[in-house]
Amino acid sequence: MLTIALFHCICVLGQSPPPKFLTTDVTTIRSPIDRDIVLHFKAPAVGTCTTFSSSQKQYTGYIVLPPRKLAPIQQNYYVNTFFWFIEARTNATTAPLTIYINGGPGSSSMVGLFQEVGPCEVVEIAQGKFGTQLRDWGWDRSSNIIFVDQPNQVGFSFDKLTNGSLNLLDSTVVSPSSDAPAGQPDYTYLDGTFSSNNGNASANTTEIAAHIMWHMLQGFLAAFPQYNPGATLNNTKPGPVGINLFTESYGGKYGPLFAAHFESQNALRRSGKLPKNKTLEIHLASLGIIQGCLDDAVQGRFYPIFANNNTYGIKALSLADQQTAASSYLGASGCQQQIRSCRSAVTSIDPNNEGDVASVNQICKNAQDTCSKTVIRPYLASGRSIYDITQMMPSPFPPSTYLEYLNTPELQSAIGVAVNYTESNSAVANAFLQTGDYERGDQITQLGYLLSLGVRVALIYGDRDYICNWQGGEAVSFAIAAQSPAYSPFYSAGYAAIVVNSTYVGGMVRQYGNLSFSRIFGAGHLVPAYQPETAFTVFTRVILGTDLSFGQSVDLGTYQTNGTANATQTAKAPDSAKPTCWIRNINNTCTSEQKNKILKGEGAVVNGILYDKASNWRPPASSVSVEAGYPGSMPPAMTATSLQSSGPNDAATTVDDVPTGVYVATATPSMSQKGSSSRTFAIKIEILLWCFAAVTCVTYMS
Repeated sequence: MLTIALFHCICVLGQSPPPKFLTTDVTTIRSPIDRDIVLHFKAPAVGTCTTFSSSQKQYTGYIVLPPRKLAPIQQNYYVNTFFWFIEARTNATTAPLTIYINGGPGSSSMVGLFQEVGPCEVVEIAQGKFGTQLRDWGWDRSSNIIFVDQPNQVGFSFDKLTNGSLNLLDSTVVSPSSDAPAGQPDYTYLDGTFSSNNGNASANTTEIAAHIMWHMLQGFLAAFPQYNPGATLNNTKPGPVGINLFTESYGGKYGPLFAAHFESQNALRRSGKLPKNKTLEIHLASLGIIQGCLDDAVQGRFYPIFANNNTYGIKALSLADQQTAASSYLGASGCQQQIRSCRSAVTSIDPNNEGDVASVNQICKNAQDTCSKTVIRPYLASGRSIYDITQMMPSPFPPSTYLEYLNTPELQSAIGVAVNYTESNSAVANAFLQTGDYERGDQITQLGYLLSLGVRVALIYGDRDYICNWQGGEAVSFAIAAQSPAYSPFYSAGYAAIVVNSTYVGGMVRQYGNLSFSRIFGAGHLVPAYQPETAFTVFTRVILGTDLSFGQSVDLGTYQTNGTANATQTAKAPDSAKPTCWIRNINNTCTSEQKNKILKGEGAVVNGILYDKASNWRPPASSVSVEAGYPGSMPPAMTATSLQSSGPNDAATTVDDVPTGVYVATATPSMSQKGSSSRTFAIKIEILLWCFAAVTCVTYMS
């Protein structure tokens, strides 16, 4: 019998308390327009998040709201919202500003930064050492971008600093700090500094989160006016340049409510009910929703349909089980009816969606529980990933390398954070669960309202995700169009190719005016991680206001795509990948066998990954050390340019001749395989395109 070595922990990064909150290199100011709001921020050391140029300014820090700032909403706690801002690669003074938030509820937007769309990605440099290298298709290619950990207590955000112990076996935090339970390896029970993990000290509905987000942005835009597009007049039409809000997953709830709240605050400013000298307009140009779960009343019935009838030919549910789930959705006391009861109660008893009426909370929670149990969860018996139907659980993609990096003392010191990092906060998730927030919303009505204001609304869905699948997303797009007779042409618009480069079609898009729905080929839940070039291309075309198919300048008042009525292209599913067990993500990445190995103290952990033995770890290629930076050290391959300064009002950087811009097509490739930029385990995806010829697939409607 092969003897398995006990855990060597030769380079396991233990949890350590982060540096003191207010260090000598952290700048503290009060907002120039609202003295209640305090900002603590710094410029991270070069290499902390490697960018194309070291002259790209970055700022990390906290925007602090005092207790009772949200009155009349009950809020007897501090809100310390963490942000990470990165300048665009070129012309930051005139570049758009994009706000990026992940979902959950309770998930950190560092997921978006390090696993999806940020300028850098984390890599292993050596045993016990991590760094970051440039991401080719980071969204900083075309926009200034700010990642926000929200609501309170998510990621690096916190209410009050609390010493505790993080149990990696179940991702719970115990306060105060304590010894590991008997029989549990010490390295799986780490002391650190966290938020209170008190669900009453955070938002418990999307509506409350929207109020906090508005105040947070007021603080940021006032302190960093050089990045506020609203302070710049539009050269093509009257009025300020807009900000872009992109959200993901539960962001399907966040995005519409946040945007609608911003616009309602703008209306209050115009009417004089909010003082203009103490507030700023947050004018939205576009709202992008990636793999959004918006509305179970529309999307719910597509869970069993997608599980049985998807474009990969996978039968995760039998036809009989599909029909059972469908009946549960439509039944007299089923999911659909309970959603209606929830929304009726909200409208009559808790119209402000503050989540403080127990009877309404219970009705909505019951609806959420029923939908989850009878409609969504039957899929789990298949053993397939809810985030990628082609993969069995646990799935190793995208890699969780960044979890180790964000808990190193060097990183924590470089960005000036006050707490240790956790990807998700169960206390926040449970707070939203207890109010039934998932079933409360009126997001589709709000999206119709945003369209009426001229905001571009883009729905972007990968075709391998189950939990917020593209079939339900497509139904949402039709429901939005139904909000206004002006958008009736959306129904007749056909699906056109999303031409990513001269040889690759990345998906299909239906677009009329400011409303678009995109199906992205070969992408799971975290679309940009799977298809980075396609995601960047769609994102940039959205914020530029071009057509999403070719990226050409069009009149969105009359434009619509032309093509097939349905996006029926099929694909062969890739093989299921071998699991990688990340110690900081045990529940989602480790098999039962690997979990038992951990409990028995068997195996070896190297750079946060469980191996059968330490010798199975392989050092990275030598090129990685040349291309990767780490806090305080730029990559050796990077050409040194002027380093950033740390003042909030320093002029934004202008750099020319860098990898930026977005592809503008003139024809549709006849084949999709060439030029594919898929990052999915390096497995090629064959997309069968039935209708494409090497000619334009769009027309311009007069």
